Amino acid sequence: MTVFRGFGNLAVGAALAFGLVACATTDAPALDMAATADAIHTRVLVLDGHADIAMPETSAIYLGADGASQVTPAKLKAGGVDAVVMSIAAGPQPRTPEGDATAAAEAAAKLKTILLEIENNSSDLALAKTADDVRSISESGKTAIILGFQNAQSLERDLSRLDDYYAAGVRVFGLTHLGHNDFADSSRPKYDGETRSYEATEHDGLSALGKAAVAKIDGLGGIIDVSQTSKAATLQAIELATHPVIASHSNVKALSDVTRNLSDEELDRIGETGGVVHIAAFSAYLVDLTDPDMLEKIRDVRVAAGLPEAYAYPYELYWELEDAAEKMTFLTNMTALVGQEDVSRLVDHIDYVVDRIGIEHVGIGTDFNHGGGIVGFDEADSAGAVTHELVKRGYSEADIAKIWSGNFLHVLEASGN
Repeated sequence: MTVFRGFGNLAVGAALAFGLVACATTDAPALDMAATADAIHTRVLVLDGHADIAMPETSAIYLGADGASQVTPAKLKAGGVDAVVMSIAAGPQPRTPEGDATAAAEAAAKLKTILLEIENNSSDLALAKTADDVRSISESGKTAIILGFQNAQSLERDLSRLDDYYAAGVRVFGLTHLGHNDFADSSRPKYDGETRSYEATEHDGLSALGKAAVAKIDGLGGIIDVSQTSKAATLQAIELATHPVIASHSNVKALSDVTRNLSDEELDRIGETGGVVHIAAFSAYLVDLTDPDMLEKIRDVRVAAGLPEAYAYPYELYWELEDAAEKMTFLTNMTALVGQEDVSRLVDHIDYVVDRIGIEHVGIGTDFNHGGGIVGFDEADSAGAVTHELVKRGYSEADIAKIWSGNFLHVLEASGN
């Protein structure tokens, strides 16, 4: 862990340098690091790079302790969250015309839901399409809602629909979710029960349609989101895009070796091209999978549920469990095992990205309402805990402002928004 990262805030520097006690030659009281962190959190613009839209059918296991969205207007305000990217994410469907239509219907329903939520909570929320919108909405005391998109299967292979989504306000576009689709290979390939292995790469990255989609999004001014795409697809998207890309909710493979996380090569290319990696508050992507004891426990939970020992990440294939009670038992047991990662571990991943590619290339994307939530930061109302940990590790106020929003807003502006 790197410490003493630059003290734009003198009080933070003094607190760290002197161990939170007064200098021996003075009678000054102990410095209050918590109060300093609270003040910084209030001053900086706090932006969450990725949360899902809660729907009536969203499983309770993904929601808050109160059974409601983890990012309700009240929770956003309580946590000092000034902006959030809400993702119009379609779950993977069979790759048939019927499956594509189902994905399209899900995306349309989520777009309608989030726009209606903004309308119904107009005193608290407002739609942001540009970086200046985000800043002005935040200054007005409201929370800025930026629209994201995930899983191009919902386009039904019709790239003209990207125009419609952009016109509706979508600014962040991810091509894949679980499993390869017609546009790109996923970082989480589906498991083939017959061969008892994961699907090999289908397109060696992006398909011709996927490359056309990247060019289309880039031309519109949209931001390419490489979270969920395979390593090859990510690197190809970076080369094709004329603007910086982001990973809206991805962690570091060197610290947590799951297929969903980013390799050093991907991190380097994102940094070299001006992009941003948003670290996710998602335990399954933060857990240390180099620990043999942890690996054995994960295997035991999977085998007990009747799932294959092989996995792309600990929860892989739980959705194949047909019995609702068995599915809930597995989720409960696995969450109890890998669901104990905390804010300190999240900031370990931030530290890694900062040390490797620089402070200008890291952000935070919670994945709330779809698995996000860690000890100390389980809903939007506890966002301040991250700022406290950053202050504790010596990040300056200027650095924290970059991590929470400045870096994302830079990419949004670089895309012409």
